[in-house]
Amino acid sequence: MSPDMDPPTSPMPPRHTGSVQEPEMPAAPSPAPSPQAVSNSLVVPVLIGAAVAVALGVYGRLHEPTGFAVNLAGFSSTGYVKAWLATIATLFGIVQLLSSLVMYGRLLAAAPPWIDSLHRWSGRLAVLASVPVAMHCLYALGFQAYSARVLVHSLAGCLFYGAFTTKMLCLTRPNLPRGALPVLGGLAFTGLVVLWLTSSLWLFSTKGLKF
Repeated sequence: MSPDMDPPTSPMPPRHTGSVQEPEMPAAPSPAPSPQAVSNSLVVPVLIGAAVAVALGVYGRLHEPTGFAVNLAGFSSTGYVKAWLATIATLFGIVQLLSSLVMYGRLLAAAPPWIDSLHRWSGRLAVLASVPVAMHCLYALGFQAYSARVLVHSLAGCLFYGAFTTKMLCLTRPNLPRGALPVLGGLAFTGLVVLWLTSSLWLFSTKGLKF
């Protein structure tokens, strides 16, 4: 080696001027609700809905029927008022069913943005149309059981309002079972259809389709 040449120097390690950033840890998944919490979320709404159904049945049974409650101008009888209002409620109930199938992806691949509003308002209008029918049944006729058709009709009315009450209360409950709302909606729709079959359809088929 020549004396005029400097000895080779080893490369210096790079200097870090910034702070060391710790790697982000993935967020821990939220714990799944326990079966006890899931069942508890249904207890109160189901009990209240059952109490509504029983209360309607007891009141209808104990109340002395008046024979008259609701009437509208232009209809031939209060029976036809009840039959047509029940028909309107059932039509809105069918809209409820179809819109729910769209929302759950059973009819269309992608639900349109207005389907939620259609589902909510069809349900509201169905119940609104059914209220005068329920008033007429409870106040004018009461809970009756003199024939199989009449007994089924009375039971279906109690079922409808009990299931509807339970469903409305469950809408804001946490940790609901996955199929709770569809089942409750199906029960309410079933009660509504049975009401129509045992009243409106029976009247139209026996006394004619008129107002």
